[in-house]
Amino acid sequence: MNQKWKAAIWSPTQQVAQATEGEGGSSQLAEHKAIQLALDIAEREKWPKLYLCTDSWMVANALWGWLERWKKANWQHRGKPIWAAEWKDIAIRVEKLPVKIRHVDAHVPKSWANEEH
Repeated sequence: MNQKWKAAIWSPTQQVAQATEGEGGSSQLAEHKAIQLALDIAEREKWPKLYLCTDSWMVANALWGWLERWKKANWQHRGKPIWAAEWKDIAIRVEKLPVKIRHVDAHVPKSWANEEH
């Protein structure tokens, strides 16, 4: 049975939401799709900058510097190919549109979610 995935983005300041879903992927694929959705909206709306909050350390680290290292290493990590097609598209797009990334905690225990901050 194929694993199902869903990617969604939300802009509270622009009141924009978009989602996509599919089968046969992984959580990493859904994270790629979420970045691409956010970039689609930012480019279409001609935003000067994209602020991206994610609970994915892979996404945060990729946008904080791994993309540049992977690009210099011919889209490989420790001699093994990475998901080059997906990351190449993202790398090209973030060169044209400044992206500020922030890692946020998610999937926290209910007791934490109920606390006031």
